[in-house]
Amino acid sequence: MLDKQQGARLANLWDETKATGMSEPERLLYRSNLLGSDKRITNYGGGNTSAKVMEKDPLGGDMVEVLWVKGSGGDVGTIKMDGFATLYMDKLNALKGIYRGVAFEDEMVGYLPHCTFNLNPRAASIDTPLHAYVPKKHVDHMHPDAIIAIAASKDSQNLTDNLFGGEIGWLPWKRPGFELGLWLSDFCAKNPQARGVILESHGLFTWGDTAKEAYETTIEIINVAMDWFEEYNVGPAFGGAVKPTLEAAERAAIATRLMPVIRGLISTDEKKVGHFDDSQAVLDFVAARDLKPLAALGTSCPDHFLRTKIRPLVVDFDPANPDIEKTLAGLADAIVAYRADYAAYYERCKHADSPAMRDPNAVVYLVPGVGMITFAKDKATARISGEFYVNAINVMRGASGVSTYVGLPEQEAFDIEYWLLEEAKLQRMPKPKSLAGRIALVTGGAGGIGKATAHRLMQEGACVVIADIDATALTAAESELAARHGKDFVRSVSMNVTSEAAVEGGFGDTLLAFGGLDILVSNAGLASSATVEDTTLALWNKNMDILATGYFLVSREAFRVFRNQKAGGNVVFVASKNGLAASPGASAYCTAKAAEIHLARCLALEGAAAQIRVNVVNPDAVLRGSKIWTGEWKEQRAAAYKMDVDDLEAHYRERSMLKLSVFPEDIAEAIYFLASDMSAKSTGNIVNVDAGNAQSFTR
Repeated sequence: MLDKQQGARLANLWDETKATGMSEPERLLYRSNLLGSDKRITNYGGGNTSAKVMEKDPLGGDMVEVLWVKGSGGDVGTIKMDGFATLYMDKLNALKGIYRGVAFEDEMVGYLPHCTFNLNPRAASIDTPLHAYVPKKHVDHMHPDAIIAIAASKDSQNLTDNLFGGEIGWLPWKRPGFELGLWLSDFCAKNPQARGVILESHGLFTWGDTAKEAYETTIEIINVAMDWFEEYNVGPAFGGAVKPTLEAAERAAIATRLMPVIRGLISTDEKKVGHFDDSQAVLDFVAARDLKPLAALGTSCPDHFLRTKIRPLVVDFDPANPDIEKTLAGLADAIVAYRADYAAYYERCKHADSPAMRDPNAVVYLVPGVGMITFAKDKATARISGEFYVNAINVMRGASGVSTYVGLPEQEAFDIEYWLLEEAKLQRMPKPKSLAGRIALVTGGAGGIGKATAHRLMQEGACVVIADIDATALTAAESELAARHGKDFVRSVSMNVTSEAAVEGGFGDTLLAFGGLDILVSNAGLASSATVEDTTLALWNKNMDILATGYFLVSREAFRVFRNQKAGGNVVFVASKNGLAASPGASAYCTAKAAEIHLARCLALEGAAAQIRVNVVNPDAVLRGSKIWTGEWKEQRAAAYKMDVDDLEAHYRERSMLKLSVFPEDIAEAIYFLASDMSAKSTGNIVNVDAGNAQSFTR
């Protein structure tokens, strides 16, 4: 039955020339990374791998058998050597003698640290017994869509038998843990010819005597399933399309309208970040006749379920007669109804010792004709949750095409979601950073102050969109910030702040990227120097366009988003000491900066009732890293003071009351203070960061 390897979709990436010189643990790492590199094999953080290796015991020096297995919370695609737990096999085998039955499953996890080899600090996962008790040196446990589609079918055992014969066995659903490890051990003893087993509603276990054999078996079995589905699952997906799919631009526009409103409704207790997916798999699902009944069944694989909740929320939107205002008006009631349904599920399934009910809001929002929106505590989690639901869609497509799709039973789903061990893991999570879940847009984001500000906000957990008109600098800044903080946390948009269309487009891109907005840092700038009689109308208008009109346009757009979200907001203007202290030879610049400050005061008055705060930071003489000090402005100011440009920084430092230079990071710190909850009771205020200048005292 395994002769369908021809035409397999997954390539065999094993390179024996690389593997030959590796130690056994290194080959385990190599195999793990190969398997985790393709999401068709397993999803992020899903599945695990192991190897049983002979090692010298630190106590006594005898050779002992050690289980190397992916540690708790790791990802096989990105794991390093320190991501594996190591445990004495003789101690793991000894645990069989003290196991008291299914009712005492959880206590067995507490014994795993006692089996640790060589003081390895990596915590062993709940799946450790599943690997330990398979009597093979190398074991893979993967979550391929093609296999889970079989595992989640009503007649999954028959499908497994017919497709694989006796080479791949089948076991009924059992929650991961010690008992399932014993089941696998018993299965292997009774079926010595088997090369693996499909676990109902869960995934695939395969094994081998060598790392290469285990890897190649995993690839082969998945390919057989993929080829079989391609041959036999040829009908229209999910009962066929009954709703039209909108064009890409219209899909993006609809998502941009929906995301901040949903975000505002579900972020009462914890700020959420969004992700939008309109890949073909998603579009096929949300256009289909069976969308609602399949979505109501929930997911099957525990990993899918933990990431996507009991079921998604299907948004009431008709792409054949698109009425976005009607949909927006109905969102609040739909979300309240989902919460009530979730609370009822919790009450039906809870146990006496169950943890308190967690966030009752949906993670996944399916929009017919548009796509899928996911929300979570950060961008990476929202994106990964979406990826998991795409896996679930693929599983439903396969299972419902050849059989009947079966979701995880409600009580089983609850027992996984509210597993006391899972709750203990959540309680050990570090406290969220101060801006976790917040979304910021920084104009002038590729310059010294803008980039320093983005870095400071991202240090505190914020997702940041940097906007700038300088495409080259913008690309470089995004790459730098992504390398420091992770690409999930930063995006860039090209934005000319003097253009209404560009500002609206940049905000739209921000909403589509992250789902909303909490913080606007208006920092785009320029500087000019000329006596009033030499100030041309063009120079005057350029200052007003960028420093006054530009600040108005981005603030207006931010206020629109904030009011749609109904969750407050925060605006920080980067003005200048010159907005308070006039300077000769810079009338256009000083006047525009004064307009910024007064605009901020007006906006603080307008926004207060909606909890929208507006404050100002006034820098002075920030030379290092500043784009405005790299051109004529620096030369003009040096000429005005009759000194060399290289002496300017020392001049400004000595001119200050504190005799200190001011750097971009100093401005960023003040912006962070005003953008954070530390200043939650401040609006309409000005913070001078100028090392002291009596002329710019606000009172």
